[in-house]
Amino acid sequence: MTLWQTSLTYQVWVWLSNAYKDSALCRFLAAAGRWCGAQIETSRVLAPLCREGAVARAWESSFLCHAVSFLTNLPGTLLHIWYRAWKPTFDDSFFARLAFDMGDNASTAQFWCIAALWCIPYERWNNAYSFMTGILLLLLFYIGSMRTGRRLDVAGIGFYPAVMLLSVVLAVVFSYAPGLSARFLLYHASAALLVVITVSAVRNADDLKRLCAGAAVCVAGTGAYGIVQRIQGVKVNPSYVDLKVNAGMPGRVYSIFDNPNTFAQVLLLLLPLVLALMISARHWQWKIICAGIFCVGVTAMAMTYSRASWVGLACAMAVFVFLWKPKLIPAFAVLCVLAVPLLPATVLNRILTITNTSDSSTSSRVPLYQAAIAVIKRSPITGAGLGTAATQAYIRDLNLYHGKAPFVHSHDFYLEVWIQMGILGVIGFVGSMLWNIKNAARAVRHSEPSAGRTVAAAAASAMCGAMVCGIADFLWNYPRVLCIFWFTFAMAIAGVKVCGQSAKETQETL
Repeated sequence: MTLWQTSLTYQVWVWLSNAYKDSALCRFLAAAGRWCGAQIETSRVLAPLCREGAVARAWESSFLCHAVSFLTNLPGTLLHIWYRAWKPTFDDSFFARLAFDMGDNASTAQFWCIAALWCIPYERWNNAYSFMTGILLLLLFYIGSMRTGRRLDVAGIGFYPAVMLLSVVLAVVFSYAPGLSARFLLYHASAALLVVITVSAVRNADDLKRLCAGAAVCVAGTGAYGIVQRIQGVKVNPSYVDLKVNAGMPGRVYSIFDNPNTFAQVLLLLLPLVLALMISARHWQWKIICAGIFCVGVTAMAMTYSRASWVGLACAMAVFVFLWKPKLIPAFAVLCVLAVPLLPATVLNRILTITNTSDSSTSSRVPLYQAAIAVIKRSPITGAGLGTAATQAYIRDLNLYHGKAPFVHSHDFYLEVWIQMGILGVIGFVGSMLWNIKNAARAVRHSEPSAGRTVAAAAASAMCGAMVCGIADFLWNYPRVLCIFWFTFAMAIAGVKVCGQSAKETQETL
């Protein structure tokens, strides 16, 4: 008997669990869960999610994919040839073996980078850090492949992300202000490097959990600091809160970030990965730690009073339950209903203001949307140019915005992508999201319970939450959030990759 098993808390938990198992509510939820699971399994509407798609199959075997893969892996190939020619020399060198080992475990290096970089305060952050980190991780991967011959997984990235990257480059070429857009190209290049390295570095479930642990460190550090902010007191910023509609609402916490909405978006993207880590943990001690981190993150998000992120997280959790274990949908719905009366009054009031047009935060978005639509009407194909600076210059010079506050961005993910990257960018972005979510859903449905399956479901749910949140906000306003967004995107691909490897190993053993 452990100390935990002999404690009063454990005895109370056992009693409550047994009482629930014998209750009518448990039997009702179990029956409803079985019904939901059966409906999902036999649904003709959801059947297309099980299909791979012609575009995905065509991309992996296309000349373009092979060409890009060859070029990106050329440095690693040349290094591997060099290693084979001088193998005794490299094998006798302590520093060479150390470099090879570090490069072969790129996921470990990425964990430390995530844990360190994403917890840097806004005042000390430099956008060049993301690009420098991407280059460092790429070099480490090349060094590791020097001995092993590993290759960057370009085919696994998919066709639509490739279209997205092409639209980013074209958005600079056809930009209204190419000089301003060129700076933002660096940020998107950092995100692209992060996607390729994440997908390529993950080889098994342990690598996935290691990267999820990096996300958990970020949530724990920033979330705890956000709660400390609330305890110490946060000054109410009138630009963030309409005090006429939200009377009595305290200051919105922002942790180490510049804006409470930004902080909430980071939590929205990473909290599902923390939940996946909790479920996948083998030992109950780590499950408790992850559960604590998740609660800290959710509490901090509540203190941001970011309505779009709240809705996005609720959507993400619903999608996660739907993908991971559909039988729990009725229980999840009941818990959500029971949780409503327990919410603080300020949170409930904030939720009720979502559709309140008298709220300045809501009404101020109307001229932003109008300006974005005006840009689309003038430049539907190419947009105004990559980055918020180019779109701001375009809107200012053509006098397309007539709001009281300065135009920063359109506060809509889809409109902002369109005015920055044109119609090709919208197609690439929406296609990338839907393709990734579809692949993750298909992998989850056809895979046995595993860490890869859980992470794939969590990352896909985070993408769904981000897309819902994006209806009322632009998540790429800060380059650090841009990289976190694409990291979560890559985690979904990596989860699908691990699921495929597990299925292949199972077939080989049969």
